[in-house]
Amino acid sequence: MTPFALLLTALLFGGMTLFSFGFAAVLFKSFDAPTARRGIRGAFPYYYLWVIGNASLAGAVALTVNTMAGAMLIAIALTTIYARQVLMAQINTATDAGDTGAFKRLHGISVVLQLVQIGAAGWAVMLLG
Repeated sequence: MTPFALLLTALLFGGMTLFSFGFAAVLFKSFDAPTARRGIRGAFPYYYLWVIGNASLAGAVALTVNTMAGAMLIAIALTTIYARQVLMAQINTATDAGDTGAFKRLHGISVVLQLVQIGAAGWAVMLLG
């Protein structure tokens, strides 16, 4: 089970890192700002579902090998449910209302959450490796 847990967790870590640091940059470099924003807004629900599914599966498998790694991966899945169902809706509402203060605050929370999740996924890779 260890190689499978490690592969799933590495996929989660790599996917989250690529999406966070590569996808947005490519969109904003390739398209005008309004088009890039629509692309990001449209991609996030699917990205979050991917993270929830991958982290849940990786966590379930990792629990059989390393309890700490498994718990961290399950925590990533649970906090991503919050990000998708609550935080993303609040960010979209603030954006649509033109409330830049609320947008900046909520976006900042989402960025910190994402960075903590990436760090936890990286830590889980090291625990499983």
